[in-house]
Amino acid sequence: MGRLFGEFDQNLIAVESRLGVYISARGNKIQIEGLAEQAARARDVLIGLYNRLVQGQDLDPGAVDAVISMTAEPTLDGIIRDVAEPPKVMIRTRKKTIVPRSRTQVAYMEALGRDDIIFALGPAGTGKTYLAVAQAVQQLITGSVSRLILSRPAVEAGERLGFLPGDMKEKVDPYLRPLYDALYDMLPTEQVERRIASGEIEIAPIAFMRGRTLSEAFIILDEAQNTTPAQMKMFLTRFGMNSRMVVCGDPRQIDLPEGGKSGLADAVLKLEGTEGMSMIRFGAGDVVRHPIVGRIVQAYEGPDA
Repeated sequence: MGRLFGEFDQNLIAVESRLGVYISARGNKIQIEGLAEQAARARDVLIGLYNRLVQGQDLDPGAVDAVISMTAEPTLDGIIRDVAEPPKVMIRTRKKTIVPRSRTQVAYMEALGRDDIIFALGPAGTGKTYLAVAQAVQQLITGSVSRLILSRPAVEAGERLGFLPGDMKEKVDPYLRPLYDALYDMLPTEQVERRIASGEIEIAPIAFMRGRTLSEAFIILDEAQNTTPAQMKMFLTRFGMNSRMVVCGDPRQIDLPEGGKSGLADAVLKLEGTEGMSMIRFGAGDVVRHPIVGRIVQAYEGPDA
């Protein structure tokens, strides 16, 4: 119960402040005061948090906030049964087990294990790239794929990488750092470096994909909103036998030169509803970073986003 309450009862305080209830605890008994619907919602949130502890998962502030965010509109019958129950979908890697932190993440993780090509659309902080890398690492570990290919456009340098100092790896690494960060979160450092050296894991700008057929691979394109339609078509047609491809991007954060058309928006328009593909759309409510990030996204995108 101490782990459920958190240090200085910080988890209970978070539930109180988010749901507008008052929680008092004595021993292993909890009393919740407030409007009936909000109290029922708080009860089921605490049950959901307790179940995660029973499964051996940690309760950091992000996990607590995620369980609260996953609650649906409350009813008197004890809402969020899908939150109070153990999650039915998870990703296991060498360093951690990852469970969904929003309803959209549940749908996304199901699609990652089912469909050939997945488009993940939405703002920063919703877990699009992180979960894709986690699924890719899991499939690499289990042998479902023989290699992992991570790519993103180097838009900030206009793809003219020759002006940057160093060899080719040193030129493109700054643009690919978020992908490295996710990898190091899933695998021990020495394994990441060994697999990169052996070619099992390849990290390269999208310009390096031309002319290839990528078979037996898990392929991830990050920051896809910064591709051109020609680049996107080229990338999608690299798809080979026994592969899976994930395209991640935020259609509202395009860094292309003024007037440039986004290949992500173009692809979604043309491929929506195509068999074997899924389009997962995240919103500000799915942000799983600090709660203030969700509020920032909402402020920038507006209530109609």
